[in-house]
Amino acid sequence: MKKLLLALAVIATFFSQAALATQTIKANVNGMVCAFCAQGIEKKMRALSQTKDVYVNLKQRIVAVELKDGQSLSNDTVKDLIKDAGYEVTSIEISSHPIEHIKAEMEPK
Repeated sequence: MKKLLLALAVIATFFSQAALATQTIKANVNGMVCAFCAQGIEKKMRALSQTKDVYVNLKQRIVAVELKDGQSLSNDTVKDLIKDAGYEVTSIEISSHPIEHIKAEMEPK
């Protein structure tokens, strides 16, 4: 019985941590050519109540939006905001890494 309770406690801890894991939406964007472009997208993304942090890499054409704990944001919402700003989203992916990790990946080695 003790082993069962211990196993259940471990499983519950794992799932509660997974539920609180960082969620970052990373979009590849065409059309960003200057700092003004990047600032416009960043401003729109930061205005969302679900947003914890935003990272825009002009050279790599990446927009990453880290969500606050427990918040969600649809890919379509991200695509629509970027499209409304005048740019095209070519792909979108969900990452469990925070913005700082994504920034580190983008820096030249």
